[in-house]
Amino acid sequence: MRFRGLDLNLLATFAALMEERSVSRAATRLNLSQPAVSAALARLRSYFGDELLVLEGRRMFPTALAETLLEPVVAVLRSIDGIVDSSATFDPASARRTFRIAASDYVMMVLIRPLAEQLGGEAPGLRLSLELPSERAALRLDEGKIDLMVIPEEFASQRHPLDLAFEDSHVVVGARDHPALAGPISREDFCALEHVAVMVGTDVPAAFADRQLEQLGVSRRVGVTVPSFAAVPWMLAGTERIGLMHARLARLMAASLPITTSPIPFNFPLMREVLQYHRARGGDPGLAWLRGQLLAVARREVG
Repeated sequence: MRFRGLDLNLLATFAALMEERSVSRAATRLNLSQPAVSAALARLRSYFGDELLVLEGRRMFPTALAETLLEPVVAVLRSIDGIVDSSATFDPASARRTFRIAASDYVMMVLIRPLAEQLGGEAPGLRLSLELPSERAALRLDEGKIDLMVIPEEFASQRHPLDLAFEDSHVVVGARDHPALAGPISREDFCALEHVAVMVGTDVPAAFADRQLEQLGVSRRVGVTVPSFAAVPWMLAGTERIGLMHARLARLMAASLPITTSPIPFNFPLMREVLQYHRARGGDPGLAWLRGQLLAVARREVG
């Protein structure tokens, strides 16, 4: 199909070339031959009167015009995807589809794990592909390469719609025989004891708990940093360290690990977890079904 003399199929090739920066890798991604992708690039160069991508060594680098074109081209492709998805029907019992979700290990355990358990019976052809939240994951949502992010509301983008999934409080956790947790922990002990803190990856903002502590003007003495929320309890047994955990996750892990909990000794806000999806995917019946399932699990499992 042509629009003002441009073959619209070339837009998908342009987007692939911009991401892969390689004719061969773009060809593999598009399931085309290298000569076909090279020919498509030549047609794009002719149409726009610009080199678009210039080969330097083994890698292609975009021109200024190519950088300018990328965002609107990706937006057009996402809109087309939304139109196609909106026109399709979705039957979970017979559908063959992979949903790509970015979520913390905390969300995976308290929300996605129970969903995965029921998919085998209700939707055997569906697959979940999970990754941790990151700045890259947010970009992948913008580009339509993931379907859903489950993140604290304060980290959500203003560009895309969201659903409130659930709220959760935080608690202090420590070894089951920790002397400071025999009763409610004092603010003094909270600040004086060594903490286990969470830092997921290197390109994400501070965890919700750390951001709230900073806003409250409360400092803590971090002795151990771990890359996941589920790792916190494993660093507590046999020590006098403490940590902050989501109350729901702490209850789950206390059932199998020798940890105990105590209320935070000062006012601490609830965390609101949201489901965020691309604005062009609002009419996607499959994604709407997935969101509905996650919200139902949240009401049943998390409360």
